[in-house]
Amino acid sequence: MGEFVLVPGARLGAWVWDAVAERLRAAGHDVYAVTLSGLAERGGPEAHRVGQQQHVDDIVSVVEGYELSDVVLVGHSYSGIPVGQAAGRIGDRLKRVVYVDAGIPADGRSFADSWPEDERTWLDEQLIQGDGTWLPAAPEYFAGQDLPDEAIRLLVSRSTPHPGLTLTQPARLTRPIGELPTTYVRCLMSGESPSPDVQEALRSPHWQLVELPTGHWPMLSRPEALAAVLSAADTPQLAADTP
Repeated sequence: MGEFVLVPGARLGAWVWDAVAERLRAAGHDVYAVTLSGLAERGGPEAHRVGQQQHVDDIVSVVEGYELSDVVLVGHSYSGIPVGQAAGRIGDRLKRVVYVDAGIPADGRSFADSWPEDERTWLDEQLIQGDGTWLPAAPEYFAGQDLPDEAIRLLVSRSTPHPGLTLTQPARLTRPIGELPTTYVRCLMSGESPSPDVQEALRSPHWQLVELPTGHWPMLSRPEALAAVLSAADTPQLAADTP
């Protein structure tokens, strides 16, 4: 059975994976959910100093510290950026990368570099207001994403400020992501199509696309379906057929 390392998106901690982790463990998998530096229980007044490479190191440290092998490395949203970099660093320990409605890294570019100009300006203003961090979102940010009210309350109450440097510092790839066995999980309610960089990456014969009819936080809206996709990540055809 697989060894899964689950990495949450911006402003979230390992807790957001609880329902998915429970289902993966029930299926016999080993699961390691990661809280990245500066977030949730690892947050604090120095969170604004945390850089993107620290988040890459956090992920690599879990894989190497627990001596994991055949790793399915899973990144949601922002964490696709450090996950894609960590995947290249763990070498033959990697079985597969899974991006869950995530950004993907490009060498020398940051998470925010692909944002439209008006959204990047808004983010810069947010980082000023947050003293170098991206502040948690209001409830309306999560509307229309297939989330039950309790999940929205959880996201609002448990989100923490996100280190701004991790969003604006450039990625450093040690291996092209197109060479790595990869599943990209597109959540249909969060946008009409994958971003242009994801569409280009999906041209690789090592990549496959799986679509879920839910919003941007499927670990809370559809944990059963997401766990099924992850369980099938080492058998691409099965993963592609999973609803």
